[in-house]
Amino acid sequence: MRKHIFTAGPAVLPVNVLAQASAAVKDLDDSGQSILEISHRSKTFVAIIEEARQLVKEYLHLDDQYDVLFLQGGASTQFCMVPYNLLGADETAVYIDTGSWASKAIKEARRFGTVDVAASSAPENYNYIPKGLNINPGAKYLHVTSNNTIYGTQVHAFPQTDILSVVDMSSDIFCRDLDGKQFDLIYAGAQKNLGPAGTTLVAVKKAILEPPVREIPSMLDYLVHIEKDSLFNTPPVFSIYVCLLTLRWIGEQGGVGALEKINREKAALLYKEIDENDLFTGTAAVEDRSMMNVTFVMADENREKDFLDYVSEQGVVGIKGHRSVGGFRASLYNALPTESVSTLVELMREFTRKFG
Repeated sequence: MRKHIFTAGPAVLPVNVLAQASAAVKDLDDSGQSILEISHRSKTFVAIIEEARQLVKEYLHLDDQYDVLFLQGGASTQFCMVPYNLLGADETAVYIDTGSWASKAIKEARRFGTVDVAASSAPENYNYIPKGLNINPGAKYLHVTSNNTIYGTQVHAFPQTDILSVVDMSSDIFCRDLDGKQFDLIYAGAQKNLGPAGTTLVAVKKAILEPPVREIPSMLDYLVHIEKDSLFNTPPVFSIYVCLLTLRWIGEQGGVGALEKINREKAALLYKEIDENDLFTGTAAVEDRSMMNVTFVMADENREKDFLDYVSEQGVVGIKGHRSVGGFRASLYNALPTESVSTLVELMREFTRKFG
């Protein structure tokens, strides 16, 4: 029996994507080769990565000013690549500190220039998104983390500014229909809504990279990867292939807008139970609650292990909260069926009836 997979990442993938990927490991499209064996220079793989890039542009509503890259190193490498490519030593970048990953991005950016932290929700354990920002108009760029996996918060209205806009969408890309043209650079680790771990998506306006702000090692230079169509070095072929399968799956569901409707319904179902069940309490500010990562605790923390054991016996996995928040975290990524959320809600009710 397949589990109900609520893990924060690597995350649940669509069942038919897993089936297609499994078949391709044995034989890719009757080619006589595994997807693990094909050359990244072959026409077959070039067609794979090109289709993936075009679907990303379609779903993010990007025009030809943008280049789409599939890189390695996870979003953590982007924490340094962004300032390395954009921030001169005598320039300032503005960051909003909304969680652990935003904090790590700030740490890396300070190696390359000045960082102005416009606001931070750290004093409240990152349980809300700061509002009313005073953004330095002379700064080079504003960096925002759109969704905070650990703390269960999400930006629902992005700051409007005249400076460059950079967004880390690692944990909520393609969960809602956004106009990607409001950002100058978007990056996202694949292992939430896009595919398996191993590749990182970057969409960037080439114009913001010229002239370069410094001499940059080739592997960390966006322009090098753009000029080589993400083939400067051997890319993670299998991961990119599964991303393509997932991108096709998004289209089969009706596109990002259709998935957004389902995602909102899934989140509303779980939040409703949390709010109405006296045994559970949400940890994120209501107005900033994430559609992707629902964080909650029990009124009596001594019963949390009992609840984890109870749902685990019924096939629910991955809801243990991050140690910095405690309690529970249910990640409701695109590929998680509504049935899984309904199952979790019913188990919360059963547990309350039996032991509440």
